[in-house]
Amino acid sequence: MRRMHTYYDEYDRIRGVLSEADEPLTAREILSLLGEHEEFESAHQIATVLGRWAERGEIEVLRESPYRYRLRNT
Repeated sequence: MRRMHTYYDEYDRIRGVLSEADEPLTAREILSLLGEHEEFESAHQIATVLGRWAERGEIEVLRESPYRYRLRNT
């Protein structure tokens, strides 16, 4: 039986990729590193999720072209 995707699964997977990165990553790079997880269909979807987390202070957005993301040091 397939387990339902949850917000926490999504958060944990993206957070894991960012925590292992040596430098800020673009949404496209994060999507590539996540591999074939069907809940992420595009880099735009990941950028939307990261934007929400940035509003709460969990993610830092480097507003370059393209935007890059990293975990906020707390």
